[in-house]
Amino acid sequence: MKKKVRWGVLSTAKIGREKVIPAMQQSPTGKIQALASRDLSKARAVAESLEIPKAYGSYEELLADPEIDAIYNPLPNHLHVPLTIQAARAGKHVLCEKPIALNAEEAKELMVVQQETSVLIVEAFMVRSHPQWKWVRDRVEARDIGDLRAIQGVFSYFNDDPENVRNQADIGGGGIYDIGCYPVVISRYLFNEEPDSVAAIVQRDPQFGTDRLASALLRFPSGGQASFLCSTQLVPYQRIQVYGSKRRIEVEIPFNAPGDHPSRVFMDEGRFPHDRFRTITDFPAVNQYTEQAIAFEERVLKSHIDSGPVRDAIANMKVIDALYRAGESGAWEAVG
Repeated sequence: MKKKVRWGVLSTAKIGREKVIPAMQQSPTGKIQALASRDLSKARAVAESLEIPKAYGSYEELLADPEIDAIYNPLPNHLHVPLTIQAARAGKHVLCEKPIALNAEEAKELMVVQQETSVLIVEAFMVRSHPQWKWVRDRVEARDIGDLRAIQGVFSYFNDDPENVRNQADIGGGGIYDIGCYPVVISRYLFNEEPDSVAAIVQRDPQFGTDRLASALLRFPSGGQASFLCSTQLVPYQRIQVYGSKRRIEVEIPFNAPGDHPSRVFMDEGRFPHDRFRTITDFPAVNQYTEQAIAFEERVLKSHIDSGPVRDAIANMKVIDALYRAGESGAWEAVG
């Protein structure tokens, strides 16, 4: 029988039980073996509903299970680093939800632990596993759009529930942490370099203290620019525009790409402002969470373990840190 990566899941978080776990269960190279919560009855109920064999009433019990190879960590943001460190020191590989930390200094702790333990630690940006983004990057690298000059994005939803972790500032709630991180990582992915400075306008919720509306501008050493708007209290919408000197690419559903129907990317030929003449590329339905799990499992099974993913996560956190600083100062802030 082909070897599979045996997964344990920390917490019964909604994103895990509704999106990620069912998707990971479709991977041919992995198996969800256990789930843990600080409430054993809740762990048992969720494990039973998802047909997961084992349920634990503490994270420590799961981490001590010798039959677990890897951990998926979808805990609230403030628990990403401490539980990832515990998992790594228990000899488990870790796929940790974004943002991997609350700041770059925290993320650097993971580099030390990764080098001590030689386990794989990856930040769960599932968008990089979707074929639509590989297609876009291939077009950019082939200069099909000319020189990449600018990227423009928006990502928003409406959530004013005070009980929701995204609205709790003391545990890492806020829009840039939750969704602004996506246009940041995609801009870095397409420009293939790190921004040197950023500017931001940030509006905070008067009750929650979290950033509920933010506009950001990233400046890259090559001269390129990226800008985005993100909000936790705005009409739900998402889009990415990629502007070249000759053509424009538009990604219709850049981040929450559907797993049950095709995704679509447009390329404007750059001849007419009304967009009537453009190439439309449809990608067959694919679950990017499943693809993310497969890619992670392949690295584990082939022992392709290195600190590259942690370095990338630290770089992304440096940009997020700078954006929050810029939101406070009202000035351009250096990254790093």
